[in-house]
Amino acid sequence: MIGTRTSSSYTPHVDVDPADRPLILVAPRWEEAKPYLSETLSPNEEIASVFVDAILAAGGLPLQMSITEDIEVIRHYVDIADGIAIPGGPDVNPKRWGDDRPYDPTLCCEIRDSFEFKLVGEVLRAKKPLFTTCRGTQLLNVATGGTLCMDVPSLGAREGRTQWRHTHVLNDPVHPVEVVPGSLLERTVGGHRLIQTNSAHHCCVDRLGKSTRLVAKATDGVPECIEVEGQPFCLGVQWHPEYTWKTLETDFNLWKSFVEAAAKVKQAR
Repeated sequence: MIGTRTSSSYTPHVDVDPADRPLILVAPRWEEAKPYLSETLSPNEEIASVFVDAILAAGGLPLQMSITEDIEVIRHYVDIADGIAIPGGPDVNPKRWGDDRPYDPTLCCEIRDSFEFKLVGEVLRAKKPLFTTCRGTQLLNVATGGTLCMDVPSLGAREGRTQWRHTHVLNDPVHPVEVVPGSLLERTVGGHRLIQTNSAHHCCVDRLGKSTRLVAKATDGVPECIEVEGQPFCLGVQWHPEYTWKTLETDFNLWKSFVEAAAKVKQAR
């Protein structure tokens, strides 16, 4: 069964008392400085509105972290959080898994890498709920000891099939994704074994990290979701459910399940 579509005339939401909302800390995106007249503006640390809207609709309380390499600050962020979310963005630098071949540095963001690798390490050690999308998922795999494919078209497709379009579609589903039975992902999306997703990436998971499972592929064979074993909730999807949670029930279920896991942490405090 393919995941069902929610009516576009209805915005799904969970009714939660503000005091009962679990605190979801979100790693920010980094936008480089732009010129303004004769001055240069400061870079921005920011979150896409669709990302925070999804967390709010699912019953969470989103709050942006600040990018830092101070491990004590990062540990405190993790300590006060009920759940942590890491969004998409630039490529993870291949040097992070020992690949020294030339790679366009303008496609990467060392500032985010330096922060998020430390952040993921602390989240996994603390066993706090973690949900990642796109780049965040790729970074999660590398942080657990895995590698990435930096050019999805080079993967080709399964025998007898052509590769789906995997770039530049955010607001609509463009291909089906096969979900592994018994996985956290299957439980999270409501028991569906075949779901629809959008797609906007040119990198993906390659060799899996330690304790990391591949739990979904697009029907052309491209990796789409990982989870880390031994964690209460650690799920990384390659697609962007922050853009489609209003129209795809399975994507809204992702956000709800993540926030529900964070709510258990809040209740246990």
